[in-house]
Amino acid sequence: MPRAGLDPAAVVAAGAALADEVGLANLTMGLLAERVGVRTPSLYKHVSGQEDLNRRIAVLAMSQAADAMGSAIQGYAGRDALAAAARALRTFVMEHPGRYAATIGVEPSGPDDPLATEGRRAMDAFAAVLRGYEIEEPDVDHALRMLRSLCHGFATLQAAGGFQWSADIDESFEWLIAFTDQGLRALGQRRA
Repeated sequence: MPRAGLDPAAVVAAGAALADEVGLANLTMGLLAERVGVRTPSLYKHVSGQEDLNRRIAVLAMSQAADAMGSAIQGYAGRDALAAAARALRTFVMEHPGRYAATIGVEPSGPDDPLATEGRRAMDAFAAVLRGYEIEEPDVDHALRMLRSLCHGFATLQAAGGFQWSADIDESFEWLIAFTDQGLRALGQRRA
């Protein structure tokens, strides 16, 4: 019989929190069982194994990142929306590096997969940012990939301690936002 109060959502939430603490690569079913106070076999009543746990953590992380970005851009357009979305994603990755790492390299099984649904919601925030720049349809996919790559890349590099230069990281991030804003404005003006 499952432990009272323990269900798949609670197991995934505990796994996500533990991944943030120890790193996704170090998250194991045994370590998670210890954290939630059960024996390892008891977890299999809630998730089918490590791969299922990691996938569910990825869905949770994508949902939370989409919520953070969507909330951040409300009421903003143009550079302000760009900065809000970029900062929200960066903050999420820095605060939740383990769970965010679960989103990397995992593919949705189809269009109705919760991972695909949550991924679309995250991209919707970036798409809303692009509407403020009047990016035309042929360029939207390219611009979305660029925004995701820039924000994801910067945040994951920072979370992994990848910036060892003396320049201030926050200044570099603001430089990235300013540079991206200028490029998007130039693209919109070119098409106008």
